[in-house]
Amino acid sequence: MKNSLIKGLMVFLTMLCTGLTYSQDVSGTVSDSSGPLPGATILVKGTTNGAQTDLDGKFTIKKVGPNAVLVFSFIGLKSQEVKVGGKSTVKVTLTADNAELKEVVVIGYGSVKKKDATGAVDQINSKKFDNVAATNPASLLQGKVSGVQVTSSSGEPGGGMSIRIRGTSSIRSGNGPLIVVDGVPLDGGDTAAGGADTGLGTSSAKSPLNFINQNDIESMSILKDASSTAIYGARGANGVIIITTKKSKSAEPTLNYSSSVGFSSYASKFEGVLSSAQYLAAGGTNAGSTGYDWKKAVLQNGLSYNNDLSYGVRSGNSSTRISIGASNTEGIVKNSGIDKYTISMSNSTEFLGGFLTLEPKIMYAGIRDKSAMISNNAGYIGNIIGSALYWNPTLPIYNADGSYHVKGNDYLNPVQLENAYTDYTNTSRILASMNTKIKINNHLKYNFLFAVDNSNSSRKSQLLPTMQISGVAQTTYAQDGNTYYGQANITNVNKFNKTFEHTLDYNKDFSDNFNLDLIGGYSYYNYNFNQNGITGIGFNPNQTNLIDDVQGSITWKDGTFGSASYRNEVNLQSYFARATASLYKNLNVNATIRKDGSSKLGANNKYGNFYSVGAAYKIFDSKEGLVNDLKIRGSYGLTGNQEFTPNSAIAFASYVSPTSLGNQINSNPNLKWETTLSSGIGLDFTLLNNKLTGGFDYFQRSTKDLIFAKDGTSTQPSPNSNQFVNLPGTLENKGYEISLSYKILNTQDLTWDISANTSFLSNKLKNFPLFVPMGAINGQGLSGATAEVLQNNAPLYSYYMFDYKGLAADGSSIYTDANGNPTGLGTASKHLLNKTALPKMSAGFTSSFSYKGFDAAVSFYGAFGNYIYNNTSEALFFKGAFPLRNITPSVASSTQSASDPNTPSTKYLEKGDFLRMGNLTFGYTLTSKFLEQAKIKSARFYVNGQNLLLFTKYTGFDPEVDVNKTFNGVPSAGIDYLAYPKSKTISFGVNVNF
Repeated sequence: MKNSLIKGLMVFLTMLCTGLTYSQDVSGTVSDSSGPLPGATILVKGTTNGAQTDLDGKFTIKKVGPNAVLVFSFIGLKSQEVKVGGKSTVKVTLTADNAELKEVVVIGYGSVKKKDATGAVDQINSKKFDNVAATNPASLLQGKVSGVQVTSSSGEPGGGMSIRIRGTSSIRSGNGPLIVVDGVPLDGGDTAAGGADTGLGTSSAKSPLNFINQNDIESMSILKDASSTAIYGARGANGVIIITTKKSKSAEPTLNYSSSVGFSSYASKFEGVLSSAQYLAAGGTNAGSTGYDWKKAVLQNGLSYNNDLSYGVRSGNSSTRISIGASNTEGIVKNSGIDKYTISMSNSTEFLGGFLTLEPKIMYAGIRDKSAMISNNAGYIGNIIGSALYWNPTLPIYNADGSYHVKGNDYLNPVQLENAYTDYTNTSRILASMNTKIKINNHLKYNFLFAVDNSNSSRKSQLLPTMQISGVAQTTYAQDGNTYYGQANITNVNKFNKTFEHTLDYNKDFSDNFNLDLIGGYSYYNYNFNQNGITGIGFNPNQTNLIDDVQGSITWKDGTFGSASYRNEVNLQSYFARATASLYKNLNVNATIRKDGSSKLGANNKYGNFYSVGAAYKIFDSKEGLVNDLKIRGSYGLTGNQEFTPNSAIAFASYVSPTSLGNQINSNPNLKWETTLSSGIGLDFTLLNNKLTGGFDYFQRSTKDLIFAKDGTSTQPSPNSNQFVNLPGTLENKGYEISLSYKILNTQDLTWDISANTSFLSNKLKNFPLFVPMGAINGQGLSGATAEVLQNNAPLYSYYMFDYKGLAADGSSIYTDANGNPTGLGTASKHLLNKTALPKMSAGFTSSFSYKGFDAAVSFYGAFGNYIYNNTSEALFFKGAFPLRNITPSVASSTQSASDPNTPSTKYLEKGDFLRMGNLTFGYTLTSKFLEQAKIKSARFYVNGQNLLLFTKYTGFDPEVDVNKTFNGVPSAGIDYLAYPKSKTISFGVNVNF
C-alpha cells in the first residue's frame, strides 16, 4: 500500500513537472540574407500552435515542450526545422530556395508558392529586368513568359503597346489584360489624348503605363487561366498582370543610386529609296540638287538619361521606402521624345502590438511627351515619314535665300513639315492608396483598401500657317476673301478613379494534412472621365505661337471654330469569394465565385456571375534525385470583359447644333457581358536535382455574346443609328505553352542558366452571322479600302483581298477570278486568304552568366506564322508614282507599268516572322576596402545593348508593328503604315548601393 502511494505521488509530480515544462515560452529572431525577416511563420511541428515574426523578425510562442521541433518557413525561402532542446531563445537564418517552383507568386488578393498554385501563373522579378531601360513596363515582359505576346505599335519612345495573354478574346471590346498595381485595378483606358487630325491623319495616345518607374517594380505576376483570374470576374477574360512595387526589407538603412546614358540610332534594314544618282539613272527629272538623304532629313541619333535614387529603412514596427526617378529620352525622329519624373513612397507601420497595420503608398509621375507629325491614317500627301521617302532627291530642301523650297501644296518638304509642326503632351498622374489591415486573431484578418487614381493631361499641337497644304488647316476669311492657313489644337483629359475594397481572410492549419484558406470580399469602383478640346484654323502668316493664341484664328472670329466636350462615369460593384484547401500536402483545390454589376450593361443584365474551379496534385514534392517535383493541375471557369464603350446600352445622343443631333446610339436594355469559358490542364516539374524546371499547358477559350455595333437599328421614335448588341456565335482560342529553365552551372563563384519558352495559338469565329470589313488602308486612290475581314469559320484578322500573281507582258498586274484563274483587275475577285495577322507561334530565350564579379545576360524573342500588310509600300512605292515621287530600287527596276494601279492585294502581304535580340548586358560588380571606406557596399558598372540584332525577311521598317487602322470602330492588327522606325540603343550605367 505504501509503495502504491509512493508510485502515485511520483506519477503526479512527473505530470506536474512535465506540465510546467510545456508552459515554457520560446522567443527569438528569424533573418534572411538581408537581415531580420518579417512575416515568417513558425509552427510547433505536429500542432497548430504557432506565430509570425514582426517587422523586426522577432517572435514568441507560448507553451512549447522541451523536445518540440519548430518549423520555420517563408515563401521563397527554404524551410528549416529546429529542435527546442529546452532552449528559450532561438535564432534562425533562412536561405533562398533556388527551385523555381518554390518561389512565391502574387495572385489576386494573396500569394502562393508556385508549386501549390492550381492555375496557370507566371512571375518575373526585378532580377530578370534590371539594367534594361524601359519607359513602358510592358516591354519587360517581351519574350519572358509563355503565352504572353507584347507588341509595340511603333518605335516611338513611350508609344503604345498591345499585350495579349493567350490570344484575342473579343472582336470590338478591349483585348488587353487587367493591370493591378499594389492591389489597385487600373481602369484600362488611355490617360492622354490621341493626336488631333490636322488633315494629315490622327495618332494614337501614349501608353498609360508610362507613369510607372521600372526601378520601383519588385515583380510582375501574370495570371493566365480562369482559376487565377476568376477572382476578378468581369475583368479577367483577357488575363491579369499584377505589378508589385518594392518595399524596404533591411533593418539597416539602404541607399541605392543608379544612372545610365544611352545612345540610339536607326536600326531598320529597309532598303530605302533611290539616291539622287539612282533616281537620275532610273530616268528621273534632274532638279539640280544632290546629296539628299531621307534619313538625314528627318532622323537623328537619340540620347537618353536615366537616374534613380531610393532610400529604405525598417526599424521597430515601421518600414519605409522612398524613391525618385528622372529620365529623358530623345527619339530617333527629330522633335520627338519623352521626359519622365517620378516619386514614390511606401510605408508599413504596426500599431497595438500588430493588431492594426497601416500601409500608405503614393506614386506620382510627371510626363512630357513630344511627338513628330507621324499619323496612323495620312492620305496620299503623307506625314513626315512619307514626305521624306517620296521627296525627289534632286530637289533642294532650301532655296538660295535660305527659305524652304516648296514644290506644291500636295508635295511636302519634309524638313519644312518637321519644323512647322509642334505637338507635346503634359501628363501628371498620382496613384495613392491606404491599406488598413486588422489582425482579428491568428487565423482571421480584415483588410480595407482605399485608392485614388487621378490623372490630368493636356495635349497641344499646331501647324504653322507658313505650311500650306492642299485641303489641310485652311479657311477663307469672309471679310477679305483670302485663304488663311495654320491650325492649333488643345485637348484636355482628366480621369479620377476611386477604389474601395473590403476583404476577410481566414487561414488555418487544422492538422499537418489539412489547411484551409477562405477569402471573401466586396469591392466598389468608380471611374470618371472628362475630355474637352478646342481647334482654331486660319492664322496670320507671321504668327508662330498658335497654341497660346487660338482666339487669333479666323474660325474663332467667325464663330466656326471647333470645340468639343465629353464625359462619362462608370460604376462597378462586386462580391467575391474564394476557398482554397490543401489536403495531405499533395492535393490543392480551389473554387472562386464573383458577382459583378456594371453601369455599362443593359437594365435587364446589370449583374453577371463568374466562377472557376481548379485542382493540383503533387505527384513528387521536394524529392532528391532525377525527379524532384512533379505536379499536374487543371482549371475550368467563366470570366468576363468589362472593356467596352461606356454608354453602350442606353439611348445616347449629342447635339451638333441646337436643331440637329450628331453621334447617336440607340438603347439596348438586354445588352450583357461578353463571357469567356476557359478550361486547361498543366504540368509543372523540377528534374535533375533541381537543375531543370519547366511547365506545359494546354488551354481552350470560348467567348460568346460578342458585343458589336450594328448599323441602321432604331428604337422608335429615335432615328436610325448604331445599337450595341450581343451577336450569336463564338470566338474560339486554343493552344499550348512550353517553358523550360536549366541551371548549367551553379557554384559559389560561377553560375550559368538558360531559359526558353514558346506558345502555339489558333483561333476561329464560329457561327458568326456577319461579314465585317476591317483594317483600313490609306494612300492615293485607296479611300475606303480595307485589307481584313471578320467572317464565319475564319480566324480573326484574316486577310481578304485580290490574289496577286505577278505582272503581265504589258506591265499590268495579274490577279485571280472567283475560280482562281489568272485575270486582270477588271474581272478579278477578292479572296478570303488562309493568312492572318496574328502569330501562330511566339518564343523567347534568355541566358545569364556570372563569374565572381563579372556577369552577362542575353535575351531573344520572336513571333512566327503571321502576315503583315505593307501599306507603306502600297501607298508610296509603285511605278506610277515615279518620277514625280521617289520610289525604292526594287520598284524602279520592276517591269510594272506606270498605269498599273496600286490595288490592295497579296503583292503587299508579307510574312511577319522575326527573331530579335532584345537585350545584351555585360557587367562587373566592385566590392573592396576602398569602397567600404567610402561607405559603399557595392558598385556595379554595366553596358547594355537593346535591339542589336533582328532576323526577318520583312521588307518594311520592322515586323514588330501594330499601327491603329480601325475601320468603322473595329480594331485591326498587322498593318504597317508609315510607322515610327525602331532604334537600337547602347547604354552605359552604374548601380551603387550604400
